[in-house]
Amino acid sequence: MREIPVRPKILVVEDDPAVRRSMQLFLQGRGFDVRAYATGQSVLDDAAASDAAGMVADYQIESIDGIELLGRLRARGWGGVALLITGYPSEELERSATAAGFTAFFEKPLNQHNLIEALEHLTADRLGGR
Repeated sequence: MREIPVRPKILVVEDDPAVRRSMQLFLQGRGFDVRAYATGQSVLDDAAASDAAGMVADYQIESIDGIELLGRLRARGWGGVALLITGYPSEELERSATAAGFTAFFEKPLNQHNLIEALEHLTADRLGGR
C-alpha cells in the first residue's frame, strides 16, 4: 500500500483579504493544507488550529497583533513554527519577534520563494524530515 504524503497544516493570519487569499492559494499549490484567518482572535477560537505545523502571521492584525497571538498559542501548548510578516519592519520589531519565538521575519511585499523555502524547511524539520 502506498503511503499518503503528509500535507503540513499552515495557519495564515492576514487582515488584507487579497493578500490572505493569494498566500492561501500559493501555499496550497505548494502542497500545504492551509487555514486562513482575518484576525488573531479567530485563530484562538478555532480548535482545529491547534495541530498546525506552522503559522504565517502578519504583525498588524485586528484584535491582537501577531506577536501576542504567538504568545497565546504557546501558552496553550502549540509548538509549531512561526513566521512573522510586516509592512513596517524595524530592528526593534525583529528583535521582539525573535524573542517571542518567531523563526523568521519577512518584509512585505513578500518574496514568495523565500517564504515557501522557509516553510518547507521548517515544517520538514518539525515533521521529522518527511
